[in-house]
Amino acid sequence: MRRLLTVLAAGVPLAAAVYLPTASAEPRTSATAPHGCTTTSVKAPSGTRVESVTAVRQEGGTVHGSGILGGTVTGVPAYCEVTVTLTHPGDGDHARIRTWLPVTGWNGRLQALGGAAFSAGDNGAGLATAVKNGYAATTTDAGVGDALDVGWALNGQGQVNTALLKNFASRSQHEAALVGKEVVDAVYGRPASYSYFTGCSTGGRQGYMEAQRYPDDYDGILADAPAVNWNRYELATLWPQVVMNNEKTYVAGCKLEAFTAAAVNACDTLDGATDGLVDDASRCDFDPRRLIGTKVLCEGKELTVTAADAAVVRKIWDGPRTASGRKLWSGVPVGADLKGLAGTAPDADGNLKGAPFQVPAHWTASWVKKDPSFDASTITYGQFTELFQQAVAEYGDLMDTDDPDLSAFRMSGGKLLTWHGQADQYIPPQGTVDYHRRVVRETGSAKKVDDFYRLFLAPNTDHCGLDGKDGSADGLAALTAWVEHGKAPRTLPATLVNAEGKQLDRNLCAYPEVSRYRGHGDPSLATSFRCVLPSRH
Repeated sequence: MRRLLTVLAAGVPLAAAVYLPTASAEPRTSATAPHGCTTTSVKAPSGTRVESVTAVRQEGGTVHGSGILGGTVTGVPAYCEVTVTLTHPGDGDHARIRTWLPVTGWNGRLQALGGAAFSAGDNGAGLATAVKNGYAATTTDAGVGDALDVGWALNGQGQVNTALLKNFASRSQHEAALVGKEVVDAVYGRPASYSYFTGCSTGGRQGYMEAQRYPDDYDGILADAPAVNWNRYELATLWPQVVMNNEKTYVAGCKLEAFTAAAVNACDTLDGATDGLVDDASRCDFDPRRLIGTKVLCEGKELTVTAADAAVVRKIWDGPRTASGRKLWSGVPVGADLKGLAGTAPDADGNLKGAPFQVPAHWTASWVKKDPSFDASTITYGQFTELFQQAVAEYGDLMDTDDPDLSAFRMSGGKLLTWHGQADQYIPPQGTVDYHRRVVRETGSAKKVDDFYRLFLAPNTDHCGLDGKDGSADGLAALTAWVEHGKAPRTLPATLVNAEGKQLDRNLCAYPEVSRYRGHGDPSLATSFRCVLPSRH
């Protein structure tokens, strides 16, 4: 996530950095090469019309990702780039599907890539990584823009552009699956042996949408830190700003860091070892009031933690509630970077004021309020509840991907694998945990669910944090082994980074199991821990 942190520091926060699955799955030898990088005919998916098809041979080398997410991938082999533009007659949209096909060394698989924030697909860096690892790769822009481009939200009459929102929500992803497969078949002269979808954050939501609504599109889906409860989590991520605004207390970033550090220190031993990681963060019950009166050094100035500071942090960790106290959604998990959502900035007089995270601020202003000038930092407690309920009522059926009925995906033989950071500062992992529990109830037993859907929670890991920058896990390798060889992953090997910045090896446990120290051995090694069911608490 260093790219995300860099962008945040520059004042342009996003829901996820460029998602680059390591894709080190077992190679499939194939001598198949493209018949020729020439324009081919493409059958229009139902409800669409093909506007154009182009094919261009690219020599590879170094590929730079477009837009504010950027990213650079070196050593990319030559590939054929096929671009298909679709429109839905009467909607006036133009959705572009790009498919990159390695000229040599194709591993026989297709990998589709999801988007980030308000971008529907990959910016080129993920496509290049997939091609570098032998995959044919496909993605769609759904006819919308870059990660923070929301200019498409409303039409000229100030009404929601429902056609583009439908594209972004679901239909363009399904069409990309159909077109991507067709292009692979046409260019290589045979279909892909297996097809996979990979994504994190917005891409994670898209993966769950595929499993629920188009269960035959992919053999395997790697959907990480998924925004499955889009409307609830989008509004919930404004809660820290709502709390600070209504309590008239804007907590300095250094104080927020002190609260997080104290909580991690207090709950470090929950897994039986002092290792700088909080395993099963939902069990951490650290009370922020314990820090009242503590001195904190902030940019050379000594500040005192006040009761008002502690009250704000307590409400943020607890999560959004109605005026009567009814819980609406999960709060920021203990151990996560509170500055992500409780950001502040000095005003003209040097006083702190709220600086809302741009993704939920844009969603609330452009889609819920239908007023791009709306200031999300001014929301009252009463307004928050109204906006929360309005968002769910207006967009729940379209945007949310929380249907627990995965029976069709299960019957198709598909496999769904997810990891989610327990210190995710943008999408609370409890939403994913709740979804998994609901799937178990819907399916009938945890054993049946384990046959096709597994969830792994990563301690001390932030949003999309196992993408190879602030920790790593090869979810795609685990997924391909499961799909192609029936080797279901009981654990997911990962490298984690603890509170001191030290790298630790861990085997992430398949939910609901958690990691526990064996009582002996080096705490930095995965072999010193085992997976057990959590004790009641």
